[in-house]
Amino acid sequence: MNDLATKYNPSEVEDKWYSYWMKHKLFHSEPDGREPYTIVIPPPNVTGVLHMGHMLNNTIQDILIRRARMEGKNALWVPGTDHASIATEAKVVNRLAQQGIKKTDLTRDEFLKHAWDWTREHGGIILEQLKKLGASCDWDRTAFTMDETRSRSVIKVFVDLFNKGLIYRGVRMVNWDPKALTALSDEEVIYKDEHSKLYYLRYKIVGEEGYAIVATTRPETIMGDTAMCINPNDPKNAHLKGKHVIVPLVGREIPVIEDDYVDIEFGTGCLKVTPAHDINDHMLGEKYNLPSIDIFNDNGTLSEAAGLYVGMDRFDVRKQIAIDLEKAGLLEKVEDYNNKVGYSERTNVVIEPKLSMQWFMKMSEITKPALKAVMDDAIKFFPPKFKNTYRHWMTDTKDWCISRQLWWGHRIPAYFLPKGGYVVAENIADALVLAKKKTGDESLTEKDLRQDDDCLDTWFSSWLWPISLFDGICNPDNKEIKYYYPSSDLVTAPDIIFFWVARMIIAGYIFRDDKPFRNVYFTGIVRDKLGRKMSKSLGNSPDPITLIEKFGADGVRMGMMLAAPAGNDILYDDSLCEQGRNFNNKIWNAFRLVKGWEVADIEQPDYAKEAVEWFSSVLNSTLAEVKDLFSKFRISEALMAVYRLFWEEFSAWYLEIVKPAYQQPIDRVTYNATLGFFDSLLRLLHPFMPFITEELWQHISERKDGESIMVARVPEPGKIDSGIIEAMNDAKQIIAGVRTVRLQKNIPNKNVLSLQIAGKFTNAFAPVILKLANLSGIAEVSEKDSTAAPFMVGTVEYAVPLQGNIDVDEEISKIQSDIAYLQGFLKSVEKKLSNERFVNNAPAAVVAAERKKQADAQSKIATLEASLAALKH
Repeated sequence: MNDLATKYNPSEVEDKWYSYWMKHKLFHSEPDGREPYTIVIPPPNVTGVLHMGHMLNNTIQDILIRRARMEGKNALWVPGTDHASIATEAKVVNRLAQQGIKKTDLTRDEFLKHAWDWTREHGGIILEQLKKLGASCDWDRTAFTMDETRSRSVIKVFVDLFNKGLIYRGVRMVNWDPKALTALSDEEVIYKDEHSKLYYLRYKIVGEEGYAIVATTRPETIMGDTAMCINPNDPKNAHLKGKHVIVPLVGREIPVIEDDYVDIEFGTGCLKVTPAHDINDHMLGEKYNLPSIDIFNDNGTLSEAAGLYVGMDRFDVRKQIAIDLEKAGLLEKVEDYNNKVGYSERTNVVIEPKLSMQWFMKMSEITKPALKAVMDDAIKFFPPKFKNTYRHWMTDTKDWCISRQLWWGHRIPAYFLPKGGYVVAENIADALVLAKKKTGDESLTEKDLRQDDDCLDTWFSSWLWPISLFDGICNPDNKEIKYYYPSSDLVTAPDIIFFWVARMIIAGYIFRDDKPFRNVYFTGIVRDKLGRKMSKSLGNSPDPITLIEKFGADGVRMGMMLAAPAGNDILYDDSLCEQGRNFNNKIWNAFRLVKGWEVADIEQPDYAKEAVEWFSSVLNSTLAEVKDLFSKFRISEALMAVYRLFWEEFSAWYLEIVKPAYQQPIDRVTYNATLGFFDSLLRLLHPFMPFITEELWQHISERKDGESIMVARVPEPGKIDSGIIEAMNDAKQIIAGVRTVRLQKNIPNKNVLSLQIAGKFTNAFAPVILKLANLSGIAEVSEKDSTAAPFMVGTVEYAVPLQGNIDVDEEISKIQSDIAYLQGFLKSVEKKLSNERFVNNAPAAVVAAERKKQADAQSKIATLEASLAALKH
């Protein structure tokens, strides 16, 4: 006790024990004969910093890994970071711009040097922050999606899938990010509701005086129009069949085509067809063999092909063309219109549908085993509601656009030949061999080959994460992949269910013919107490490290978990962390109390013996409950069960029962049992609150260097005597009844009272009741004392004689006042029940409620009148 501080100071404890765990390599794992338990971290962006979502996600992972470690499993939590192509390249470009350097002024190698410098400078900060949280990752295994092993794996997979015909190159309509200057997959586009305008444009009908009116939200694209389309079943536009119209301002004559695709109800039923800049128009263009005019440069300005507004930004053109159309008499009207607009998830600019030469991966067949695995529960989702989301994503999946027009990332291993065509190989030496074979030109050299400038989508590396972390792509039969794969549990957010979860499952079945993990636990989104998603722009997201400094890591971990049921959003408030900190203090003070007792070799009192038997059953009951809750991933509920056990059962009841009288010793048997219970409680709490539990566990008894609660076994549930638990619950109610009487009658706790029972007293916890209620005895009586204050426990009536402890006249006055109030209340109820209209017309439940009020009031009046008569006797 000498070196245990009076108050718990997290900052003194946390760094000390984290260093101790690291020094003794307690997080490290190697394959052995034990059952493996593996978690792979969802790799955060290498240059990112910890936010509240990370806090929640990694706290849950750490709870699971620490619990598994204490169950005797060979627990491994593999950390790592993601290179985050778009986000990282954008940051590097911005920093270069501040130095007056444009990306276009640099060679690829020069730019990559800057990118690696940025990564080394900012990378790894988030992993150091995770250590502050207590994350027990095997840091010796820290991986990066662009380190050598992961990079070799990505390139090998690309080549393998290309050779199997699953990867192809072609011109397709893609989502183009004009800021990042790269293609995006469909999943990287966020659709937002916007208040737009609907422009009604006049297209002159060739050979006639009239106009065909087209409604569009994008007048700036008319320079790319190559047809107008109507529905053949639309009578109002039947006069346009077989005609041609002239594109306003542009003067180009285009045909009117017919297709059922056109919505008769939208606008005027006439659709402008711009095959280069709309996915549906592109399909019409292919169907009717229409020309395609790409009017946009990559940065969203208009190209030479547009002929008008060349070099202007697309949104500036929208404003200007509306003015010009109106001046030319070619704008019928403009209406307000609400629609959904696609934005780049990374840069938050409006994406531009664009025809572009890209690399794609065929998805239709390879998704089938992955869909079946989840639907058949070979991989279990917690909560299961996300199976529906998964099925939606995995049905009718589009081909995955895997190329990005970026330099930071895994460069596509395709090599273009001098006279056209290309080969795909893991390196340029292999590419040269293939190039010579393909062309028949033995004079070719490596300098004749030009590698594709594009990079692979970041998700193309992270989809391999559970396999590549154990080098299972390049060395598929190594002992680590055989031992650790499939991993046990994945903890992630539902918003990347398709980006990452589904693709990892697909990769697992392609490359290992097995699932990548057994269970997926979906966390909720952390919101503020107003329900808003936490974000930098709203300024409602606290800095996690500041929270840890204020409340301690254990306090923050507990605060997050108290409000974190699986799959449901978390309404965060600092008061949760405060509750966590208070619980730390409660544990600390309880430990100091117990360790401060003087111990003597004296006989164990009956109340203490009963308390030990009872708490042993309660502890075993909670151990079984927690084990069951963990099996169902109800981790927040598991924490609440342990919290209640410690705060309510152990501190508020058990310690109060066994606590020796002032300056008196405790018997050794009870003391040892109490320390044993404390040991079990600390083990049960350790996964949730690792630091304080290690500190106190080390103080329970002498420990050798290297010993840790981290690897101590979690207690297994033992015998549960439900009879003892029920009897103690009754005893608690009896004690509470006596305490209520004291409170109501202003009787000090130091005054010894007695207790009467109408009938036989059978509760086995009499010594406990006598001690905690401060009673001289419990008497079985046929008639209670005239001064007694009664109370009920279940159907049994108890009474506390008050002779000498109350002012009789004052008590008589109070009872008379209570009777008068109840009689008035009863009168109003009876008046209502005597009203035939009410009884006949009111719902049966309402009438029944009134009759119950009547009966309760009559019963209370009778009891009070009996007490009044006894006092006057």
